[in-house]
Amino acid sequence: MQSSSPAGRAGRPRSAAADTAILAATRAALVDLGWSKLTLGDVATRAGVAKTTLYRRWAGKNELVVDAVAELFDELELPDRGSLAADIEGVVLQFAAILARPEARSGLMAVVAESTRDEALRERIRTSIVERQKRLVLEGRARAQARGELPPEPDTTEAARTADLIFDMVAGAVVHRTLVSAETANGDWVRSFTQVLLWGLTSRPTEPDEPTDG
Repeated sequence: MQSSSPAGRAGRPRSAAADTAILAATRAALVDLGWSKLTLGDVATRAGVAKTTLYRRWAGKNELVVDAVAELFDELELPDRGSLAADIEGVVLQFAAILARPEARSGLMAVVAESTRDEALRERIRTSIVERQKRLVLEGRARAQARGELPPEPDTTEAARTADLIFDMVAGAVVHRTLVSAETANGDWVRSFTQVLLWGLTSRPTEPDEPTDG
């Protein structure tokens, strides 16, 4: 995985193996120690690297945890199940399964809370997690348009706005269901949610009624 972290110092090429070990160690530390007790020193020990190696890659714990969680979300794939509804259900179930993992749950909740007072961290979450996973929306929409399930969107500005809205609806609903309400996103819930989402995607907006004299 190629992290979105700043590049290492000149003359010191990054090791992909070290990055992988560090991110895996971060997730293990989240499970064992929790957010408050996790330190870069502990992560370095678990990963078998020097602490300075971490600081060459990440400015601090916040950024490191964002990248460790982002790597989990990079596992998401949009299945081709033959229909838009089935595709959505497949990816939502994957997303819910990742959020059910202790390292994803504790890491995501912690960095989101920290980002309320740290604009740089909020931007890192957007670029490392949100923007990277919008690929699923773009891929799914293009596939559905090719099948004739969704109409084309020739206006690129409107198409981008729609993609943002779809992502917000899916991510917001699943995160709220699993992390805020602490409920299971099981098959029944996913099917019901998909039906509501599809209704919004396939319903054509109507113009407001013209006022009449009277």
